[in-house]
Amino acid sequence: MRWRDWRARRRGGATRLTVGQWGGLAVFALLAVLVAVGVGPPRGDGPRVPVARVSQASTVFAALTVVPARPPHDSAYDRGAFGTAWTDASAAPGAGNGCDTRNDILARDLAVSGRVSIDSCPRAVSSGVLTSPYTGRSVVFERGRSSAAVQIDHVVPLAYAWDMGAKDWPRERRTAFANDPANLVAVDGGSNQAKSDAEPAVWMPPLDGFRCQYAVQFVTVLGEYGLPVDEPSRTVLGAAFELC
Repeated sequence: MRWRDWRARRRGGATRLTVGQWGGLAVFALLAVLVAVGVGPPRGDGPRVPVARVSQASTVFAALTVVPARPPHDSAYDRGAFGTAWTDASAAPGAGNGCDTRNDILARDLAVSGRVSIDSCPRAVSSGVLTSPYTGRSVVFERGRSSAAVQIDHVVPLAYAWDMGAKDWPRERRTAFANDPANLVAVDGGSNQAKSDAEPAVWMPPLDGFRCQYAVQFVTVLGEYGLPVDEPSRTVLGAAFELC
């Protein structure tokens, strides 16, 4: 639309916009919000997972213990049972490097454009852009009040792991699980909230093209930590492997 096509009506010296102008402004504002927070319909393709990795995960998948259903959620579950959130002091791969786990994953998954020193990390991410794997949309990250636009998701949710047997683990093993990079991915906040602690039978990434990668990660983590899978989720994961 050309600027000279915008017409305003004046009454008593005040500028009034036409219905069409208000509509145009509303659309512009909506698009700005969508770009900022990364919501909207999924788009694009997910990453191509190497054949060798799919093959390895398929072998693990076939060997998983299967239970008929996820047990009723244990009301005794507490996030604190998996250690201090994002602690750098764990037995997880990459731990003990001087940066908290959240900043390690942000640095791994974002196109980083700025760094800042904070108490938990001397080179914490201060700004960058994430292409959310769950939707394919770009999300702008700025440290501060809007930083929740990017969140770190546990591919195998902690509450699911707890219900499936992690409640019987030593605390140190649970802490390692909660901070294992293999089980973590930076995503848009909306997807993380929508997923919550759901298993694959209940929730899968909206972006079909990422479902192979998600299934591979989910199954690999289950196998690494000796966790079973519920039968409904096994069916969904099997379908996701067919997309690889």
